[in-house]
Amino acid sequence: MPAVFVAIWSTGFVVARLGMPHAPPIGFLAIRFALSTLCFGAWAGLAGAAWPRERMQWLHLAVLGLTTQAGYLICGWAAVKHGMGAGTMALIAGLQPLLTALWLHTRGERLVSLQWAGLALGLLGLVLVVHHKLGAGEIDALNFGLGIAALLTITFGGLYQKRFVKPNDARSAMAVQMLVATLASAPLALLESEPIVWHRDLFIALGWSVLVLTLGGSSLLYLMLQRGAATRVTSLMYLVPAAAALLAWALFGDPVGGVFWLGMAMSALGVYWVVRR
Repeated sequence: MPAVFVAIWSTGFVVARLGMPHAPPIGFLAIRFALSTLCFGAWAGLAGAAWPRERMQWLHLAVLGLTTQAGYLICGWAAVKHGMGAGTMALIAGLQPLLTALWLHTRGERLVSLQWAGLALGLLGLVLVVHHKLGAGEIDALNFGLGIAALLTITFGGLYQKRFVKPNDARSAMAVQMLVATLASAPLALLESEPIVWHRDLFIALGWSVLVLTLGGSSLLYLMLQRGAATRVTSLMYLVPAAAALLAWALFGDPVGGVFWLGMAMSALGVYWVVRR
């Protein structure tokens, strides 16, 4: 499951590269959330999946929809749209494992020294992977604030799920989250002035976003957080930028060198140190 998650989650960079030239970020995401709601709702209905029985569980899932889904993706995509380089955004998002570990450490979930070393090694490897992209986009107060907001929302969402959300059927739980994300993003999309151009690449990006990234990647993230320790799960995020760069090399011919392979190996070793028992 972790390996499949990293492979799927890393394709988000390719999707952004395909879809963003033809649609504003929030408009694209609003359509993605709406289609995902229909898919998850139909899947849960046809499979007879159980829905949450407690009113508070509906509320907790709504919080996840606002943070892990709408907040993280809207802020992250908007930061890139407003000039932040994809490598810079990946580096900011890559701070999630450290932020999660630090918070849980203050709450009594102690990490052994090897796990702290793994977190540090994973972050260093991530910097090596994306360092050549850090100057690709200018950083200003707006896009930097959006990048930090993306980091905080997905970190908060992961911690919130571990603390408050009881085990639920992933299909019905994701349907609730996608519905809330749709309701949150649709009004914001109306404020964007950039039109949506229905290009072939946009259809490909939407299809992949809904069928693979959301139905596959988001469901796996929900299940892993439901079953595993938050620090172990979020440490997998260290591997995403490296996998995305490798995918961009295979599909678009983006250059990679010895430093890239060294960084990817360091990130993989760091994650192993964190998740090993």
